[in-house]
Amino acid sequence: MPTFVVAPTPYEKLSLLDDATRFEPAGSEPLLEKAAPNAHKPKPMPCISEVTTPAGKKPVLKAMMTTACEKNCYYCAFRAGRTQTQRVTFTPDEMAKTYDTIQRAGLVGGLFLSSGIIKGGSTAQDKIIDTAEILRRKYSYRGYIHLKIMPGAEFEQVRRAMHLADRVSINLEGPTPQRLAALAPKKDFWHEIFPRIQWISQLRRTEHLRASVVTQFVVGAVGDTDLELLQVSEALYQQHQLRRAYYSPFHPVEHTPFENLAATSDARELRLYQASFLLRDYGWNVEDLPFGADANLPNHIDPKLAWAVENLGNAPVEVNCATRTELLRVPGIGPKTADAIVTARRQTRLTELGHLHALGLRDVRRASPYVLLNGRTAPQQSSLF
Repeated sequence: MPTFVVAPTPYEKLSLLDDATRFEPAGSEPLLEKAAPNAHKPKPMPCISEVTTPAGKKPVLKAMMTTACEKNCYYCAFRAGRTQTQRVTFTPDEMAKTYDTIQRAGLVGGLFLSSGIIKGGSTAQDKIIDTAEILRRKYSYRGYIHLKIMPGAEFEQVRRAMHLADRVSINLEGPTPQRLAALAPKKDFWHEIFPRIQWISQLRRTEHLRASVVTQFVVGAVGDTDLELLQVSEALYQQHQLRRAYYSPFHPVEHTPFENLAATSDARELRLYQASFLLRDYGWNVEDLPFGADANLPNHIDPKLAWAVENLGNAPVEVNCATRTELLRVPGIGPKTADAIVTARRQTRLTELGHLHALGLRDVRRASPYVLLNGRTAPQQSSLF
């Protein structure tokens, strides 16, 4: 009797992609995105994640065109030659139709689409772009799309992806060419990857394309320091309009060259994100951050609080006359609260912690040691709020 092999359905193949996208953040709240799913609200499919997008929070399908790959990245479960990986491949028509079906069923509100690389980055990029083209044209989909830019993608492919997508991303993986070579010896930092970030910045500037750009680093596998990671992040924010840097802590994968390396702590990931936001949103410079002798941030304390302890403990900020930049140095005070303080003090003197609380300062106790209210130190009683 002949043996018949039944090909998996597109939905079965999507279910096999869950591990493929587990460490691939796609939204504005990566720490929440990777959190364990709510047991009372199970996912309709394994590869759907709740993601905060520029258009708001929504369930997003995080998918790959293929998990087959010719690259041999030392940390990756999908590296070439790893026989323990079950390879899954979609055609553009198949991926677009499957997404359209589950989108019309109300299960998802956006698509994040990546791919392994077979026959070069430009070939892989074509399949990603073709899928997005089919969704936009054939299915008239106008919702959220985030497309991955492949190493080696061509300029016109990057342009077309930016026309189709709300967000694009290309992973630097390492902060320097040397770190990338240690992670992924078949990828070239200066020829295959970094120029694509420059192209995206150029296209946003010259053609006013709306797609924002993000990148991702693999943290902790090859000796990278927080200083290296944040120096590159700062340059990308200032020079290339980067919307976000993702810091994905390394996790060892069996049957890869890095399987015996220690995992990177979640605490390090958290501190990198906190420092990154200070660079992007608070007007800080890398030189302001509290690096240790090993060029890493302390894991036991928020970097903003660490700076305040050192610099504001004996020189608190007078909220009635401080500049916006000075207010943003106070733990607990973010851009919205700083703006509210600047506006409110044109009309009145701020003399109580309750005034700051009413202006949006949620964690009053966190800020109180580092502010003056009309020349007086703030009371420290724990019963205030």
